[in-house]
Amino acid sequence: MAQKSDEKTNVMRVLEQKKISYVPHIDRVSGSTSGEQIAAIFGEDPDRCLKTLVTVGRSGEHYVFVIPVNRELDLKAAARAVGEKSVEMIHAKELLPLTGYVHGGCSPIGMKKFFRTTFDSSVSDGGIVYFSAGRIGYQVEVVLADVEKAIRFSYADVTAKTGEEE
Repeated sequence: MAQKSDEKTNVMRVLEQKKISYVPHIDRVSGSTSGEQIAAIFGEDPDRCLKTLVTVGRSGEHYVFVIPVNRELDLKAAARAVGEKSVEMIHAKELLPLTGYVHGGCSPIGMKKFFRTTFDSSVSDGGIVYFSAGRIGYQVEVVLADVEKAIRFSYADVTAKTGEEE
């Protein structure tokens, strides 16, 4: 089911170019785009398995938020984090032309254009995280502190509390 492979995605090539160590994980079987299902398939902690969300602010600027797969983006908190009055998720059909990625395979690394990127503060310890390698079923395991060599990003509290956390 889940396996390692020598197949390279653009994300993997960028990580290698920046000399960032990573471990690839590939699932060719399930075809799942659910972050929580992917975390379970690979045996990853859902608090450390991240999804990449692309938004647009009232100003028309686009923003990227990277949050744990078991949480939801708090749009008001996200807007505050980037200094916007409001942000909203972009439509799925806009994702590929804007970023070069499809829904379920979006990564904060290697987009067509760099957008201001914010990681949820729950992962601000800089430890190991997992996120899409830029293709459905492909993940990379990487030390988040090393990702700063590939992209600029900040941390902010941008997720809504779930019933379990309240």
